[in-house]
Amino acid sequence: MKRVRFAPSPTGSLHVGNALSAVANRALGDWMLLRIDDTDPARNVPGGEEELVGDLEWLGLEWDEGPVRQSERAGRHREAGAELGERFDGITLLRPDGTATYHLASVVDDIDFGITHIVRGFDHRPNEALHRRLFEALGATPPEFVHHGLILGECGKKLAKRAPGSTVASLRDAGIPGPAVRRYLDELGLPVHDVHYDLPRIRRLAIEAIESMSDQELADAADAPLEVVPALRGARDLNEARDYARAILTPPAPANVDARETLERFRELLERSNGNVDARALVRELKAVGGNLRALRLALTGQERGPELWTVIAALPRDETLRRIDAAL
Repeated sequence: MKRVRFAPSPTGSLHVGNALSAVANRALGDWMLLRIDDTDPARNVPGGEEELVGDLEWLGLEWDEGPVRQSERAGRHREAGAELGERFDGITLLRPDGTATYHLASVVDDIDFGITHIVRGFDHRPNEALHRRLFEALGATPPEFVHHGLILGECGKKLAKRAPGSTVASLRDAGIPGPAVRRYLDELGLPVHDVHYDLPRIRRLAIEAIESMSDQELADAADAPLEVVPALRGARDLNEARDYARAILTPPAPANVDARETLERFRELLERSNGNVDARALVRELKAVGGNLRALRLALTGQERGPELWTVIAALPRDETLRRIDAAL
């Protein structure tokens, strides 16, 4: 059985490079530990653990044990450090206050939890030799080390945490659905070389993710009622879907729409439908006679752009549609 661990520090939302390591561990491991590497108080951020756990859940990642906090295992780390002394190969293992540094805490925990494969980015490769010696000095067989490529920014260096879309939180705030980000990371797999971050690819996957959601899932994700969901299908992200929903549900401010003939024709067709509105056919008929569809959209939503016009008509109750047309007239 392959036993792996994902061990982020509680420094806030996950960088997409760390998220890649989490997904790679889950793909390789039969059993996964979530460990919180919080032995350096200077780096810890209040609420950081909760934020990264929320990010993992949003990505649909599951783990078999944890979160286990390294800070709660300080006694075990000191015990192991006592066997080796405060320094090892010129590296400090125990701080003056008796707490373990990253190298000792990480190796001791990997031993105690029976980790067989350590999967992490190339930036950790320089630690491998030291960690192997620590495993052996503590009487344990070193696990298999698997290092994967890093995610690079436009400049060819490791993607900066300030770059657009570089953290899970920033992607979520941009309205990207979690399954789209997870699919992108799954596609990267275990890259043997560094890879350039492809945010346009994530945006394309966001459109596909929205299209594949059930009506109820999309309604929940967009904070919208079920009846407006057909109008949200063409949204490029969930923020746009929420904007579409608001445009339909919020009566527009009275506007001077200079297309009286189109609005009157639309009103006539709507009343003639007797409640059985075929919105697509209605829009087609208006288009065939040269109707001003832009003006009709303005009358119904107060906006010049948005979801397909027929979906707006289908989503609005007939009485509300007539009320908005009358207000524009």
